[in-house]
Amino acid sequence: MSDWTTEAADSIEQIVTTVRERTVEPAQRATRAVVYGLLVVFFVATAFALVTLGAFRLLDRYLPGGTWSAWLVLGGIFVVSGGFCWTRR
Repeated sequence: MSDWTTEAADSIEQIVTTVRERTVEPAQRATRAVVYGLLVVFFVATAFALVTLGAFRLLDRYLPGGTWSAWLVLGGIFVVSGGFCWTRR
């Protein structure tokens, strides 16, 4: 005759483990993906803003014509890249 208490405890443990594998672990992976994705978006947006500001200051400093030529160059780059993205949507 087997010990029914250990069998009951083992079956409860198996059920809890199965439920955890099917519910908690996928939720943890999804949450990690969302958090790391948001961090990546934040860092990329910050880097893009800093590179754009640096490029503007560099163009403003070294292009003849001053600020308007820097606006013209960067504006043209953004308009062309926006048009390209719009055609690829």
